Amino acid sequence: MRRREFITLIGSAAVTWPLITHAQQPAVPVIGFLGSTSPDKYTIRMRAFREGLKEGGYVEGQNVAIEYRWAEDHYDRLPQLAAELVQRQVSVIVAGGGTPSAAAKTATAIIPIVFEVAIDPIKAGLVASLNRPGGNITGVVNLNVEVAPKWLELIRELMPTATTIAVLLNPTGGVLPEQFLRELEAAAPQLGIQLYVLHASSERDFDTVFAALRQQRTDALVIGPDVFFLVHSAQLGAMALRHAVPAIALYRPFLAAGGLVSTEPVKRNLIAW
Repeated sequence: MRRREFITLIGSAAVTWPLITHAQQPAVPVIGFLGSTSPDKYTIRMRAFREGLKEGGYVEGQNVAIEYRWAEDHYDRLPQLAAELVQRQVSVIVAGGGTPSAAAKTATAIIPIVFEVAIDPIKAGLVASLNRPGGNITGVVNLNVEVAPKWLELIRELMPTATTIAVLLNPTGGVLPEQFLRELEAAAPQLGIQLYVLHASSERDFDTVFAALRQQRTDALVIGPDVFFLVHSAQLGAMALRHAVPAIALYRPFLAAGGLVSTEPVKRNLIAW
């Protein structure tokens, strides 16, 4: 499903899904938006989000309201922020990423939740199945974990002599980095590749990461799929270019800034409600 179709789905959910019963309904539906980073790093996505709502007939401030909650890269704040949206009695919660989605699901079993994640939602405990998610949650899955071995294959095609590849993961990213690394570890021996795992959960970690790459003399870098890395993709691409590190990550800003390869995610829509 394309992003705008996904966002239109969110707008529809805000008014068509049964709402919490209470004495007075709000004049307009209220969408709760739960993000793991900061709004300035979500500029492009938020523009697309509002455009998608508009195409579906919803204009913020006119016939729909949006309550935003941003964790500012502090993932441990997400449970409290999700609880605030529940207390606000929003009509639907939009959660971007696996950790916000898990926080939203823990916070409510009644308010509808629409997510966009890059993990297996079944293994993560978000849904019962892909065709029948069940409960109060549905959304879109980016098949980044399942295609992880292809990332290694791409590097080997571009760099046939590469034998040591570093993997950058966000240790606060919930189950996503664990699933992604598991897929890489299963594929690496078949390709004759040794993996070297690095971690970063804040911008100040990036200099340490690239210093470690130089010290370990790794042949290339795989940057794991994570919202934190996504919003810093241009910065990471520029650093990869400056340090002459062949690197692969998500989305075009990384490539435009100097990364070797970017990958656009394959998405699967969970259409059952």
